[in-house]
Amino acid sequence: MSKTLFDKIWDSHVVKSIPEGPDVLYIDRHFIHEVTSPQAFSGLEKRGLPLFRPDKIVATADHNVPTKNQHLPISDALSRLQVEKLTENCRKFGVELYGLNHPYQGIVHVIGPELGITQPGMTIVCGDSHTSTHGAFGAVAFGIGTSEVEQVFATQCILQPKPLRMRITVNGKLVKGVQAKDVILYIISQISASGGNGYFVEYAGSTFSDMSMEERMTVCNMSIEMGARGGLIAPDEKTFDYIKGREFAPSGKELDEAIASWRELNTDPDATFDKEYHFDAVDIGPMITYGTNPGMGMQINNNIPSLEELDPSEKSGFTKSLSYMDLKAGEKLIGKPVNYVFIGSCTNARIEDLRAAAEIVRGKRKADHVTAFIIPGSKQVEKQAFEEGLDKIFTEAGFELRQPGCSACLGMNEDKIPKGEYCVSTSNRNFEGRQGPGARTMLASPLTAALTAIEGKISDIRDYI
Repeated sequence: MSKTLFDKIWDSHVVKSIPEGPDVLYIDRHFIHEVTSPQAFSGLEKRGLPLFRPDKIVATADHNVPTKNQHLPISDALSRLQVEKLTENCRKFGVELYGLNHPYQGIVHVIGPELGITQPGMTIVCGDSHTSTHGAFGAVAFGIGTSEVEQVFATQCILQPKPLRMRITVNGKLVKGVQAKDVILYIISQISASGGNGYFVEYAGSTFSDMSMEERMTVCNMSIEMGARGGLIAPDEKTFDYIKGREFAPSGKELDEAIASWRELNTDPDATFDKEYHFDAVDIGPMITYGTNPGMGMQINNNIPSLEELDPSEKSGFTKSLSYMDLKAGEKLIGKPVNYVFIGSCTNARIEDLRAAAEIVRGKRKADHVTAFIIPGSKQVEKQAFEEGLDKIFTEAGFELRQPGCSACLGMNEDKIPKGEYCVSTSNRNFEGRQGPGARTMLASPLTAALTAIEGKISDIRDYI
C-alpha cells in the first residue's frame, strides 16, 4: 500500500494500536530543558519508577537562562531554581546535560541538529511545542506536555492519536530578499493560525528543495503556528551532507548504511493526503505580522486588512488584536518607528541567520533610538560568529551580541520588551504579552529585522537591495 513519508515513520514506530484509541508510539530521542522536566522527574520519584532509557535523553538549559554574564550565578530566583533542579535531576538519573557554559549548551532545537543527534526517520519529542523544528531532517517530531514527558521517561513510549496528513507544496524561485521565514509566515497567513489543526504537514516542492537545512528548520519550526502537530521535509543529499561529520552522527560504514536507509524516506508517488495546498514562490514577498497570532501577517508593503475584507466571524478578534497592537485597519506599516529589534530564538538563531543580518548591518550603524539584541542559538553558533568576525560587525553597528538562550522570544527570563513598545522579532509567536507584559511583537525575517534596526522604522528589504 502506498504511504506518505509521515506514515512510513509513524507506522514503523507503533508498538501497539489501541482500538478506537491512540497508538503506543516508540520515541527514538527525547530532548528536555529546565521548564517542563522538573515535575516529570518528580512524578517518577513519587511513583518509584526508574528512568527507562536515559541514553535516549539529552538535556540543556535554555528557556530561563540569562544571556549576559552566564559565568555568574543566575540572579532571578525562579530561573536559578529551575536550572539547579535540572542539574540535580540529570545527575541523579544519569542524563547527559549541556548546562550553562558547556560548549554544547544552547536552545534545545538548535543543538539537536548541530550535534548530529537529530537524524532522518526518527521519532523525537520534547516538552516544547517547537520540537517540530527537527522535522526538517525527515523526522516525526512534536512537542508534548509535562505529563507526557513523564510518560516517555517511564516507558520510552507515548500514547498519541495519529494525526491526519497534509501536504503543502511551494514551487519556484524566491524573490531576492525573501527568506524561509517569509515563506512560512506567508503560508500561515493564507491558511490561518488554525488551518493545520489535527494535521501533520509535509512540505514539498522545488522551493523547499532549494533551501538549506537551516532554512528548512525555520519552516518546520513554525508548523505549530498553523495549528499542525508538526511538519517535515523528505531528507535528501543536503540532509546527508549536513549530518556528516557532526559530533554524534554515525560515521564510516555505519553512516553509509544509515544514508542508504534514509534514501527510502519519501512519500510514494501515488500516496494520498487528507488535505493539500499549493503556492507559487513568486507570490511571496517579505512578510510582517500586524496582529496577535502568526496568521495575522501580510506582505510588508501591503496595508492591514480593512473590516470589510474579513469574514464576520473574524471581526471581533481582529479588532481586539489591533487594539492591543495600537494599529488601525487599513494602516500601512512601512515607515512605522520601532524601538526594539530581536534576532534570535529557535526559529532564527543559527549561523546562517546571523550571517544574513550581518550582511545588512556591515559598515552601518543602528538608529539611535533602537535597542537591538542578537542572541545566538547555541555556544557553537556563538563560537562560529566570533571566528567569522560577525561579533565585530554587530558591535560596530551598535547591536548587542549576547550569550545563547531563548531570550526575548518568550519573556520567561530577563530579556523582556517593555510595555507598549514594538519589537520586530525573528521569533515565532506574537501573542499578547509573549515578549513581556504589554509588549507588541511583529514577526519578520532576519533581513527585515536587521534593516529595521538600521533604519529605525519598518522597511522593505527589496528597496534596500
